[in-house]
Amino acid sequence: MTHVIITGGSSGIGLAVARIYAARGARISLLARSLPALEAAKAELAKDRGETSIRIESADVADEAQTLAAIHNCEDAFGPCDILITSAGIVEPGRFDTLSSAAFHRQIQTNLFGSVHAVRAVYTAMKERRSGRIMLVSSGAGLIGIYGYTAYCASKFALHGFADALRSEAKPHGVTVCVCFPPDTETPQFSRELEHRPLEATVIMGRVAPWSSAAVAARIARAIDKGQFEVFFGWTLWALGRFGSTVKPVLNWWFDKGIQRISRRH
Repeated sequence: MTHVIITGGSSGIGLAVARIYAARGARISLLARSLPALEAAKAELAKDRGETSIRIESADVADEAQTLAAIHNCEDAFGPCDILITSAGIVEPGRFDTLSSAAFHRQIQTNLFGSVHAVRAVYTAMKERRSGRIMLVSSGAGLIGIYGYTAYCASKFALHGFADALRSEAKPHGVTVCVCFPPDTETPQFSRELEHRPLEATVIMGRVAPWSSAAVAARIARAIDKGQFEVFFGWTLWALGRFGSTVKPVLNWWFDKGIQRISRRH
């Protein structure tokens, strides 16, 4: 039976992906910081499957020791990890000169190192078995810089680079590495993010309707099935991913025009 480990699995994209694999009959391990949220997620998934196929572990992925211990507990219970999905992430918008050093560090530590820690927990064993699939959840903000998102963009750009290099190392050993770049997605975190998003970013990003977490999760699962390395959502992100050097100047020009209009008003 396939064992799927999902960080950030208590809500949003992570929980939506868990629903897909639970419906397929997989054993599911969910990691997140909030134990009450994890318990609620487990109760939902267990309605059709039973609790014996769902495991939860409360851990902060920014803490390497916590992450390694939590994932090893999951593997002790359900066997080796067949699929790892690193969906845990945080976003704290704010202009660079007003964003605290602590907030900047939190985003790098959670979004980049949180994924690195989770991969480190399963990667060696996957190599030894010559099988395993890893999906790293980046963001559309990992393809182009966005006003008010210096820390978040830095973390998600770095995750893309990590995925790119790891793919090359993992492939000869039978381990598949994928990375996806979701757009704005309807999640509890997105609702909180909007409360702090700078007006300039809202004007730029608010023109595109957010995707549902179920739609994002479905595309993630299909990409894992196919072993697709890069997964884009919508034509704009696809164009950025495939023709970034050509598309970015045009988008940045458009962004700058919108930001200038706002600056004149304030």
